[in-house]
Amino acid sequence: MSDSNTPQPQCGWTHAKRAPSGWGRYALATVIAASCLSLHAREASPPRTAAIANAPAATQAALNQAKPVIAKHGMVVSAQHLASMVGLDILKRGGNAIDAAVAVGYAEAVVHPCCGNIGGGGFMTIHFKDGRDVFLDFREKAPLKATPTMFQDAKGNVVPGLSTDSYLGVGVPGTVMGLDEALKKYGTMSLKQVIAPAIKLASEGYVLEQGDVDFMDGSAEDFAKYPNVAAIFLDHGKPFVAGQRLVQKQLAQTLEQIAQGGTDAFYKGPIAHKLVAASEANHGILSMKDFADYTVQWDKPVQCDYRGYTIVSAPPPSSGGVTVCMILKLVEPYALGQWGYGSAKSLHYLVEAERRAFADRNTYLGDPAFVHNPIDRLLSPDHLAQVRASIQPDKATPSSDIKGSLGQPEGMHTTHYSVIDKDGNAVAVTYTINYLFGIRQIAGDTGFFLNDEMDDLTGKPGVANGAGLVQGVVNQVEPGKRPLSSMTPTIVLRDGKPFLLTGSPGSATIISTTMESIVNVIDFGMNVQQAIDAPRMHHQWYPDVVYIEPGLVTPQTQKTLEAMGYTFETRQAIGDDEAILIDPRTGLREGASDPRTPAGLAAGY
Repeated sequence: MSDSNTPQPQCGWTHAKRAPSGWGRYALATVIAASCLSLHAREASPPRTAAIANAPAATQAALNQAKPVIAKHGMVVSAQHLASMVGLDILKRGGNAIDAAVAVGYAEAVVHPCCGNIGGGGFMTIHFKDGRDVFLDFREKAPLKATPTMFQDAKGNVVPGLSTDSYLGVGVPGTVMGLDEALKKYGTMSLKQVIAPAIKLASEGYVLEQGDVDFMDGSAEDFAKYPNVAAIFLDHGKPFVAGQRLVQKQLAQTLEQIAQGGTDAFYKGPIAHKLVAASEANHGILSMKDFADYTVQWDKPVQCDYRGYTIVSAPPPSSGGVTVCMILKLVEPYALGQWGYGSAKSLHYLVEAERRAFADRNTYLGDPAFVHNPIDRLLSPDHLAQVRASIQPDKATPSSDIKGSLGQPEGMHTTHYSVIDKDGNAVAVTYTINYLFGIRQIAGDTGFFLNDEMDDLTGKPGVANGAGLVQGVVNQVEPGKRPLSSMTPTIVLRDGKPFLLTGSPGSATIISTTMESIVNVIDFGMNVQQAIDAPRMHHQWYPDVVYIEPGLVTPQTQKTLEAMGYTFETRQAIGDDEAILIDPRTGLREGASDPRTPAGLAAGY
C-alpha cells in the first residue's frame, strides 16, 4: 500500500498531524484530531456527562470538545495513521481482528520504527465473539549466556548504559514468531496477504508527517554513529523533515524473506545468522541456539471485576494486568465519580493505591517460568482490604513506609494498538523494543532496530533500572528469562461483550495510563476520546514523586495535596493510549487516537 492509493481520513486530520510536537499542541490536536470521522462514519452516541468540574478551566474546555471517531462495523486505532489504514483495509476485505492486528504489527515495523518492531517482542490480548479470552506472550528472552552480574563491574556496581546502549542489552526477539503464531491459530488470511502492505510501504517508501519526524529527531546523533543506520534514517547526514519520503529497501527484503519462509526465516535462516554475527562482532552474547530455542506462550489472561465490568488483561511476565487490577480493586469502594476527575480526594486515593500496587509489583512479579507469582493472594478481598486499611484519608504515606505487602518474596518506548472487527472479535496488542529505537543499532543489512529489553531485568536487585523501577531478585538476569514488563493490552467487558480496548506505551507509566483510561470512562463518565485526552498522573512507589501532566490539577488542588505530603513533578506527556469503546446500546465502535502522538489515527468503516 503506497501513499498514492492509501485511503485518506476525512476532515481536519492533515492539520492535526502537523500540529506542533509536545503537550503544547494539546488544545489544538485534541479538538481537531478527535473530531475527525473515518470512512462511512455514523452519528456519535449521546454525550456522556463527565465529572470534570475540578479540572482547570482550559482542560474542561478542551475535553468538552473531544469526540471519538464513530464506525458501525470495524475499527483500528494505532499510533501511526498508515498502519491504522492497513488494518482497516484488511477488515474491509473480510479479514478478522487477528488478521488486521498482524497486518498492523508488520506495518508499524515500517512506519513507526522507533517502537513498532520485528526486533523486539510483546503481548496480545484477544476476546473472541464466542466469549473466549486468550493471551499470547511473545516477550523477548534473555540469551542463554546471560548472567545475574553481566551489567555490573568488578566492584558490583551497575555500569550505566551497558543494558541500554550495547548488544548486551538485546534480548531474543519474539514479535515475528508471535504474530505468525496468532495468525496461524486464529487468523483467516495468509502471512503473505497480511504482510504485503508492510513490504510495499518499506520498498516504495512513505511520506513523513511531522509526528513521524518528531520521533526521529532526538535520535539523529545516535543514527550518525552507525553508517548502516545513517544510510536509512538520515538524509545525507541530516535529519529528515516532514514531507520527505522514507524508503527502507533492506527492511523490505527482510520482510519478504519472512513472507516466503515464515518463522523459520527469522529464527533459523539468514536473518538469525546476521543478528548473531553482529552481536558477536559487537561483544554481545546472542547465539543461534537462542533463536532456535525461542518459543511463544499462550496463557490465560488476568481477570478482575470493577464496578460491574470485567477487566481482561496481561498476566506475568507482564506486571500490567495484576497491577491495574490491584489499583482498581483498592479504589473500588471509594466514590471517585462523586469526587470528580482532578479532585484532591480522587487523586489522593488513586496515588495511594498506585504506591502500594507498584510496591507489590516490583517485589513479587516476574517470569512465571522462573518465579511463583502470587496473583490470587495479591487480588484476594482479604489482602486488598488489609492494604486499603493502610491508606490514611488526609495524608500521603511516604514510600519508605511501604514494603511488599506479602512479606519476603519467593526464590519509554513501546506502542499499542487496538482492533475490533464486525463480528465482535477484539484484539489489544502492546509490543516494544524498550527505549526509542532500542539500542539504535541495526544488524548488518537487516533493516530493523534491535531491542534493549534486557534493561527490564534488574542489573542488580535494589538498584533502579532505566525506567526508575527498583526491583528485587525475582527479576534478576537469568538465562532464558523473560523480563518483567509493564505492557498492559487490556479489554474491558460489559455483560461478557467488549466495551473498551485500551493500552499504551510508556514503560512503568503504561499501567497508570491504562488504569486511568478505564477510570475516566467508568467513574468520571467521559467519552473515550475525553478519557484518552485527559491529562494524566503516575506514581510507581519509587521515586516518591507524583508525575503529572499540565492541566491535570488547579493550583489550589496541588497546594492541598502538597500540604498532605505529596511532591509533584510535571511531565509534558505521559503515555499514548490508542483505544476503542463499543457502545453497549448501539454496538457502534468509538475510536480514540491519543493526541500526544499526532501521527496516530482511529480508522473505521
